[in-house]
Amino acid sequence: MIYYKTDEEIELIRKSCLLVSKTLALAASLLKPGVTGISIDKKAEDLIRDHGAVPGFKGYNSFPATLCISVNDQVVHGIPSDREFLPTDIVSVDCGVYMNEFFGDAAYTFALGEVDLKTMELLVTTKDSLYKGIESAVHGKRLGDIGYAVQNHAEKTHKYGVVRELVGHGIGKNLHESPEVPNYGKKGRGAILKDGLVIAIEPMINLGRKAVKLKDDNWTIVTKDSTPSAHYEHTVAVRKTHADILSDHTELEKEIKNNPELKEISIKN
Repeated sequence: MIYYKTDEEIELIRKSCLLVSKTLALAASLLKPGVTGISIDKKAEDLIRDHGAVPGFKGYNSFPATLCISVNDQVVHGIPSDREFLPTDIVSVDCGVYMNEFFGDAAYTFALGEVDLKTMELLVTTKDSLYKGIESAVHGKRLGDIGYAVQNHAEKTHKYGVVRELVGHGIGKNLHESPEVPNYGKKGRGAILKDGLVIAIEPMINLGRKAVKLKDDNWTIVTKDSTPSAHYEHTVAVRKTHADILSDHTELEKEIKNNPELKEISIKN
């Protein structure tokens, strides 16, 4: 069952997403070599609770943390640890918030200062593919149009591996709702997108092959060939003329500029 949201509900989801965005900006301000995922996770939880909200991930199917922090070849669902970040790491931070009976969700992959050029190109392309997918999240188009836009840019144009096993999703009063939003597909296929549909679009793109595997912790997904993976996510509302992006990476990208330990991820188009 697909649940379409009213304008009022969309504004409540936006509030949750903006708190997610504020939390990701905090992570951007803290991230540097020598810092641990656990320390960032604790500050993120404090920030969320200080705003009268609840971490959307902590306790979800027994996930133990507020943030998913996935490093290098970890695709998604990494558990924050006491491993200190290195100057060559890429770090995906995925955050969910529950507030006013609605969830918000967004993610960003950060690059520390000595990340190599090949990996930086992966991050730029993955981020770019997110916005190309968002351009297709318009009333009257189909789910396959979103997946095609992501896949065509990341896989066909740049020859990266587009993960198949993990997809975006509807979001609202539940963290994961129908429909699933794959990052691959064919134009004109799949469910018709209608005004009021709220979805999380989240390309997960590997530098090498698309194959992934589950680690022994039963959460962390890694690339099978151990190549780096990037992940960017926005929650958006389908509208009649364009997608309304409910999350906002503006503040976190300002923090990246202010953090000398991080590199900017500037899309080409």
